[in-house]
Amino acid sequence: MDHLSYQTISANKATISKEWLLIDAENEVVGRLAAKVAYILRGKHKTNYTPHSDCGDYVIIINAEKVVFTGAKMEEKEYVRHSGYPGGQRKFSPRQMMASKPTFVVEKAIKGMLPRTRLGRAVFMNMKVYAGTEHPHQAQQPRTVDLKTII
Repeated sequence: MDHLSYQTISANKATISKEWLLIDAENEVVGRLAAKVAYILRGKHKTNYTPHSDCGDYVIIINAEKVVFTGAKMEEKEYVRHSGYPGGQRKFSPRQMMASKPTFVVEKAIKGMLPRTRLGRAVFMNMKVYAGTEHPHQAQQPRTVDLKTII
């Protein structure tokens, strides 16, 4: 029996092939979109997935201002931040955030589904989110992905 055929191959920067994927977020539920994008960013859709390396693809998300929430989350959900000063706590609803920074809602949801480590921060940088349909990544020739085929 050949013992070499049973060796586990661990992916690293030299053996990974990354591609650019384009996802249209129009009429997508925020949480479900975030789960699928986090899955792609980590590289779990690939056969050579390795947990300790950045083996995921680059993701471009367009139409971030057209995402939807289920139920009454658009009014009842709260994003909280604090300035560090006494009484400096601020709360915002998704409707307020969509009016001022429409990409924040999608980025926050996806970041919450990635690991809280150096690898998670590096993987998060492989994602670009845009409010409209225009994006400056045409030179990378992104492949359009239907989210219904992921997971």
